[in-house]
Amino acid sequence: MNDWLTAWLEQPQAYTYLAIPVVAALVGWLTNWLALAMTFKPIEFVGFRPLRLGWQGIVPAKSGKMAGIVVDNALAKLADLSELFQAMEPEKIAEHIAKSIDERIEDYIDEVMRENHAVLWERVPLMVRRRVYARTRRQLPEVMDNIVEDMAANIEQLVDLRDMVVRMMRANKALVVRVFTEVGANELRFVVRSGAYFGFLFGLLELGIYLYYPEPWLLPLFGFVVGYLTNWLALNLIFRPVEPISWGPLHLHGLFMRRKSEVADKLSALTTAEIINLRNLMVEVLTGPQAGKTRAIVKRHLRPLLDSSVIRAALQLAMGAEAYIDLKNTVTDRAVAMSLDSITEASFSDERSQVIDRVFSGRLKAMSNSAFQDLLRPAFKEDEWVLIGLGALLGGVAGMLQWLLMVGL
Repeated sequence: MNDWLTAWLEQPQAYTYLAIPVVAALVGWLTNWLALAMTFKPIEFVGFRPLRLGWQGIVPAKSGKMAGIVVDNALAKLADLSELFQAMEPEKIAEHIAKSIDERIEDYIDEVMRENHAVLWERVPLMVRRRVYARTRRQLPEVMDNIVEDMAANIEQLVDLRDMVVRMMRANKALVVRVFTEVGANELRFVVRSGAYFGFLFGLLELGIYLYYPEPWLLPLFGFVVGYLTNWLALNLIFRPVEPISWGPLHLHGLFMRRKSEVADKLSALTTAEIINLRNLMVEVLTGPQAGKTRAIVKRHLRPLLDSSVIRAALQLAMGAEAYIDLKNTVTDRAVAMSLDSITEASFSDERSQVIDRVFSGRLKAMSNSAFQDLLRPAFKEDEWVLIGLGALLGGVAGMLQWLLMVGL
């Protein structure tokens, strides 16, 4: 046996033969690595766009569409917006806003008046101004309770969750990439490593066939097949089988599915930290496409503050009826701005948003395995033929180089 092996290794092409599984492993690793790199990078298009010569990562190129798929397949099934808002305890939100405004109530009122009616405000007697301060401070908690309660009851009309998420992700493509790469980090590393493992195994099979039937044209053919199969296997082993399958000591289950609990926690934490949190929801409510409806709610509940018979008469007498109407509109705008300033404080938003995190995490874990795979699968499914085809093409090129090397020898 040793004499045969020694004699075989002394052949001019022996080490070229041995290089076949090694090259196959390298091809498998390289094609999988490159396929993933092209899935997520570059974030923006690089090349000459008019002729479509260039490349943009598959995920960032379709960030809006993928965000919509994720919302439809996952987030929309976890909880409705009204439920989430109620879980964040609107009464505490109202209390926080009222407390923040109360600390500077006199300054806020003076700023509003001096910005728009400085001369007229100076004509208002000090006694009336103090009455305005006192009445505003006294009624503010109830007014804010009513405003936030009204927002909570109508949150579905004030926020289109799908539209909000899609707009945010389309505007921040890097965030879309983070969602997929951070949540599926383990699986993406497996895709790259498995290219080498599967490539080497297929390379051994290729070597056996080549030794039996030594036709150089088999090398590019096998390279094509190896590149195709390593990518196809890696992508499918991430998600399949969806349900665990056992044959004696052998257990098969998609890698992504095995980490269901861990993935649920990571996805929930990232989603609430970056996308669906109190800060973003309130920015959408107060400044988004339906902000006019929010402004109407605020104006309706602020009316008791300015329509007190004594205060209204005093202010109208000093300012005039028309200026008084302008004042009410100005106060509405400033109330929205002050609410936004207080509610978007990072510490308070994070505290309230932890409720969403707990809801999402628990319900993600309770999802069926079939529904759960749709959290990450959309990143690959639609364009996975590109990734697999790229692997096959690069494998074929590597096999062609091997062929040329063999012919040269």
